[in-house]
Amino acid sequence: MINKITAWIKKQVKEAGAEGCVFGLSGGLDSSVVAALCKKVLPDNVLGLLMPCYSNERDLKDANLVANKLAVPTKIVDLQQPFNELFAQLEGQPYDSKQMNLAIANLKPRLRMISLYYQANKLNYLVVGTGNKSEAVMGYCTKYGDAGVDILPLASLLKTEVRELAKKLNIPQKIIDKHPSAGLWPGQTDEAEMAITYADLDKIIIGIEKNMLKGLDPALVKKVKDKMAQNQHKRNMPPCC
Repeated sequence: MINKITAWIKKQVKEAGAEGCVFGLSGGLDSSVVAALCKKVLPDNVLGLLMPCYSNERDLKDANLVANKLAVPTKIVDLQQPFNELFAQLEGQPYDSKQMNLAIANLKPRLRMISLYYQANKLNYLVVGTGNKSEAVMGYCTKYGDAGVDILPLASLLKTEVRELAKKLNIPQKIIDKHPSAGLWPGQTDEAEMAITYADLDKIIIGIEKNMLKGLDPALVKKVKDKMAQNQHKRNMPPCC
């Protein structure tokens, strides 16, 4: 699988006439795996962006841990001030960290997308996304945020498969064991927001694909199917009249 994905990344970069890859390094599992795969393909032409924005300091430390282990060059883009200024322009008042809703939280991944594409344009790199199949099924991504990318190497892998791949790529165990989070607000985790664990979600995705749902929680199966239908628009380009 590692050979297959790295060959695919190399092909995508070559066909685009690009020279390398840029990706966000969040200190999480998916971005660490993407960094490791890109480093294998283009050892001298990769860049990891660390983009804190009211972020947990532990995530920044974890991102640096991965970057040092993989020898991936990094650049820190502190987005806290741009976030504050954009919010003030949008709402006509200063940002208060006690205020939080999805519209506000989604400013963060969209500012990160802008930062990634700036570097990509400057360096003639492709923006490599970190989304996996489990997230795609649930529509767990921000349009023109973390979904705003050029290529998605992990798109056909379930979260549990990404975790297995991480072991083969020698990603630090603490990263593999870490609770997945998009870092949208303090204490936020993917599983809490989706109201389902990745272990249960991946079993249901496989069950739906193989039409073998016996023994699976009907309520959870319905939740996943409903999310798939509700978020279908996130898996397609905008409709054109």
